[in-house]
Amino acid sequence: MPEDEAPKSAFELAMARLQKKDKDEGVVERPLTDAQRAAIAEARKVGEAGLAEREIMHRQQVQRAAGDAAALEKIEDEYRRDRERIVYDRDKKIEKIRGGQ
Repeated sequence: MPEDEAPKSAFELAMARLQKKDKDEGVVERPLTDAQRAAIAEARKVGEAGLAEREIMHRQQVQRAAGDAAALEKIEDEYRRDRERIVYDRDKKIEKIRGGQ
């Protein structure tokens, strides 16, 4: 049995469909340059540092507000929003780098 006719996993089938769709739409896949890889790694490192810093601040705030349910709820909401913002900023930066802008 030739390699092309070997059974494929669901992941491989999905990837093949996506590649065909991209080809049909004229999307050209370009490999990343070394500079882009380095910039993406730096963006990820900065994002992870931001998340770690925010988590440390969150833990301190939780300890100070222990027992106050309203304050804890507010702290949790702020923490969630801050994490979402940091992840969003990181992902937008990576998207911009991949786009070559």
